[in-house]
This record gives sequence, structure tokens and C-alpha cells, in this order.
Amino acid sequence: MTTQTKVAFPAPSVHLHPEFRPRSSFLPFSPPDLGEEEIAEVVDTLRSGWITTGPKTRQFETEFAGALGSPGALALNSCTAGLHVALATLGIGEGDEVITTPMTFAASANVIEHVRARPVLVDVEPDTLNIDPDAVARAITPRTRAIIPVHYAGHPVELDAIEALAGPRGIHVIEDAAHSLPATFRGRMIGAGSNPVAFSFYATKNLTTGEGGMLTGDQEFLDRARMFSLHGMSRDAWKRYDKGGSWFYEILTPGFKYNMTDLQAAIGRVQLRRLESLMDRRRRIVAAYTAAFEGEEALQTPVARAHVGHAWHLYVLRLRPECLTIDRNRFINELTERQIGTSVHFIPLHVHPFYRDRYGYTPGSFPIAFDSYSRMLSLPLNTRMSDADVHDVIDAVTDTVRTFRR
Repeated sequence: MTTQTKVAFPAPSVHLHPEFRPRSSFLPFSPPDLGEEEIAEVVDTLRSGWITTGPKTRQFETEFAGALGSPGALALNSCTAGLHVALATLGIGEGDEVITTPMTFAASANVIEHVRARPVLVDVEPDTLNIDPDAVARAITPRTRAIIPVHYAGHPVELDAIEALAGPRGIHVIEDAAHSLPATFRGRMIGAGSNPVAFSFYATKNLTTGEGGMLTGDQEFLDRARMFSLHGMSRDAWKRYDKGGSWFYEILTPGFKYNMTDLQAAIGRVQLRRLESLMDRRRRIVAAYTAAFEGEEALQTPVARAHVGHAWHLYVLRLRPECLTIDRNRFINELTERQIGTSVHFIPLHVHPFYRDRYGYTPGSFPIAFDSYSRMLSLPLNTRMSDADVHDVIDAVTDTVRTFRR
């Protein structure tokens, strides 16, 4: 056995413009925005004697469906669970193909592998970075059973085009809306239609329960999905242990342990009530960023098409390398030294070792996704940011561009 030694290279020197004054403390990328109302609701839940799936989870489901105009909602422990349950409920499995995007987190494709189907990746649109309907059309085969479009960064995909391809062929559309609460497409909320739609309530999301998610869709579909989400049981734990519930249950299918707890739902109910004001703050931050950056030739700002309501989960800048003497990685290092936290969304699926090796992808297999990845970074965008924080981000980005302009 041989041992590989990692060689530590010195970090590149950082250059600040003489007029630039960095922050005294680091600005984190996306901390959760939780207040006394959320804390009080959690304490009330702890005192209620019911902390797992129970009355507050059902209340959250009802309130969430009502807020979106959804036929129904099923609270789960993650968006990943929602996607997995949707595939299982629809009977998608070995020998089937599911089309999705490389510009997403691994969960969107991992769940396809979990049900033993094959993820078929297609490239993205150059402006929105959403899955390209034309590429979807070229990828459909007789084995295609579903399409999982991802509403990237909070900008809805072209659902009309996707559904026009899927509907006549009997292909299911399962929307990955991890970024997309409360986005709209042609005036209708994402999650309001009959497609299964999976939402995320992870700590960084527009609405958080710490960990958690929601699956929306037709009630008949959700009734079957609820069975899959809790061991395949004919009765869930709340009905069994609540007053008047029966101890008897049957296992109808080998399901999963994907239920949300009342502790999580307690936070979610308060966050849902606050969502309008939280979104107003996000939009103000986005407006400030775009006003500052849209005229800068070294920066490509995100778009919002006229017929969508963008949820603005992420603000993704793309650098124009021909205008700068540094690459994206160095740009991020420079912002870090200026006390600004950033991230990258995402490393495309086809360059991760599992998918690269299993399906023989190269970086150029999906050139738009890979080119965008190589020059993108996500700026801080969260409702705890003050106006001063926003200005600090703008100043740091502007100073980095000014210092390294080609």
C-alpha cells in the first residue's frame, strides 16, 4: 500500500485597492433568519407532549397548500425525500430513464439511482441556467418515464415547453423546487399544479425548518406518497397513538422513514407567515446588487424573464474571464480576504467522479453548464443582511474587479 502525501502550496497574495477598507468581521453566506416567534412555537411544541409527526405537521401541510393554492401537501424530512418518494409512488424503476439537468445538487440525480433508473443529463439554457427544453426533446427515448426539471436559483423552468413534451408521451414531470418558494410561472405559484413538486426547507432556504421539505401534488398521488414516506404503513404514527387511534396497521410496501416532526413544522408555520416580508427583503438586496453590477463588463448578472416571479434563493454572478486577470477561484479568495462569504452553485453532476465514471462524461459533455460553473459564484443573499452588509458586498466585488481588471 502506498501513501500519498498532500503538498501544501502557499495561498496567493491578496491585493486590496489602497482606498478599500475591508469589514472588521466576516459576513457569512447564508445564515437562517429565526426570531423569538419561531423559538416560542418550538417551546410550545416541546410542552405539548407531541414532538414527532402530529397535529402541527398536519397544520403546516394545510397552511402550505393553502398559501400556494396546491391540491395538497405532504411534509417530509427533506426535498430529497420528496423527489425519492415521488419516483417510487409513480413506479419508476429499473430500465427506466429520467431526464434531468447537470446544473443541480447531487440529490436530483441520486434519487434516480436509488430507484435503479438511469439519470439522463441534458444541458442548460445560457441565460437562466435552467434545463433546456430543446435538449430535453432530443434526449427522449421510449424508455423515458419522467423529467425532473430544477428551478435553478429560484427562476422557474419553461414549464409550458416541458409539459408539452411530456404530456402527449405519458411522461411524468416531477419538479425540483428546492430553490423556488415562492416562485411563480405565468402568474401561478410553483407547486399549485398537479405535477409532483418537491420543496426544500434546509437551513439556507427562503423558508427553513432546519432540515425538512414538502411534496405537493394531486391528493390521490399524495395519499399513496404518504404511505411510502412512513415505512409503507397503512396508518401513520399520529393516527395510531392519538386518542381514538388504532394500534393495528399493515405494511403495504417497503417504504421509507421520511416524515417531518412537529418540532420542524412549528418553525415552518411561523416562517410561512413571515414569508412575504422575508421575500421583500431578498428582492431589495437583489435590486441593489443588480443596480451596482449590471453595467460592469466583467460581470454577468442573473436574469428574470418577464413571465416568471423569481424566488431569488441565489444571486449567481458569472465572471467574464476575458475582462479579468484572475479566475473564479482566485476571485472567491479575494472576496474571502475582504471578509465576504460566497459559495458556488453548483459543481455540475457530470464532473463528479460517480457520474463521470459511470456514464463516461467529460467536462465538455454539457458545455454550457461547465463553462458557467467555471466562472460562477453566489453572493451572500439572506434576510439577516443589513443595508451596510449589502454595501460591503458591493464594495468588495467592485474592488476586486477594479484591482484585477485586464
